[in-house]
Amino acid sequence: MSKQIWKPGTLLNPVPVVMVTSKDGKKENVFTVAWTGTICSDPAMTYISVRKERYSYDIIKNSGRFCINLVNEELAYATDYCGVRSGKDENKFNAMHLETENATNFDCPILKKSPVVLECEVTEIKELGSHDMFIAKILSVDIDEKYMDENGRFDMQKCNLIAYSHGEYYKLGEKIGKFGYSVKKK
Repeated sequence: MSKQIWKPGTLLNPVPVVMVTSKDGKKENVFTVAWTGTICSDPAMTYISVRKERYSYDIIKNSGRFCINLVNEELAYATDYCGVRSGKDENKFNAMHLETENATNFDCPILKKSPVVLECEVTEIKELGSHDMFIAKILSVDIDEKYMDENGRFDMQKCNLIAYSHGEYYKLGEKIGKFGYSVKKK
């Protein structure tokens, strides 16, 4: 099999797509981020990478806080819209009829329809080039109770989460295994 060799690029795909909410005094916003992920489990930490010219950049930098709202198929249209429109020009919460409630740990809107919300506090900002990385400690994970199973356990399959891959959105598919299944004794 032959492979083409390309210049360095960001083809690590698919990636999670999320809607990030933030608030700094009177300004609040929601925008879409596809560059996010887990960076540590103890303490629980995450990151988002944001261009300096994005409206939310200064809101997050000034407040030191943000919420990562996981998105599902029901929020796909709003997710795309909030990624191509700017909070400088309009209130995207209103434009997309996004109902909110307040985060538990600080003053910030979270999306009611999001199945999972990570409430985050910035610990470091790394200037990297086109994007700056906001490294954050996860203060809490808010889970919508409708995604709990009959045994009181969270059922991620029920969420219908979406992912982003090279300019397109995809529904996550069926489960094909679970951690450790390749070495489980039969």
